[in-house]
Amino acid sequence: MGPNPVWQTEALTDVMPLEAGMRVLDMGCGTALSSIFLAKEFGVEVWATDLWVKPDENLRRVAESHVQDQVHPIYAEAHALPFAEHFFDALVSIGAYHYFGTDDLYLGYYSRFVKRGGQIGIVLPGLAEECETLPPPGLEPYWKWDFCAWHSPAWWRQHWEKTGLVTVKVADRLPDGWRDWLQWNEACDRDSGAPEWEAQMLRTDTGRMLGFSRVVARRNS
Repeated sequence: MGPNPVWQTEALTDVMPLEAGMRVLDMGCGTALSSIFLAKEFGVEVWATDLWVKPDENLRRVAESHVQDQVHPIYAEAHALPFAEHFFDALVSIGAYHYFGTDDLYLGYYSRFVKRGGQIGIVLPGLAEECETLPPPGLEPYWKWDFCAWHSPAWWRQHWEKTGLVTVKVADRLPDGWRDWLQWNEACDRDSGAPEWEAQMLRTDTGRMLGFSRVVARRNS
């Protein structure tokens, strides 16, 4: 679901260290590929949480990957999470946080579930910088209304730090992230006959505005 989640997860863990045995919430995990990757690569225990993909479907994928003892598929909405406060060592979200996290108050809810000093990390579609008007010039033919939730790393830093709940350690763009996004779209277009408009949008922009925002913070004590 969305540009290759494993590539994005790998890019997040480049700047967000994880250790074996940690408890990790993978929020908006989609088909749980990011959760499986985290379990296999880092030996963490993952709660693969999503609203759109049912847990029985993800459980089959998890079992096929032989990580059923480490990855727990959960069906939940982002504002009604069924976990105890301070339960997780880390919270991650790949390609999903913008669907629920742009609300000024959401981080106050979400951060309850990670331990004090624990990490919160996201990778998601974003802009190089904020625009006074949307869509950005040149992207008018491709723009969808819900792209208004795409923001720059600087926007996400300010959005989180203004709460005083976290300290942002990293807020940047994935290097050449737009090329990874385009490569994924081109592969999907060839394999499934999917519409090509998104790939053409990326070719038109050539990384000027579009890419991935990556943000990592620690919960303040």
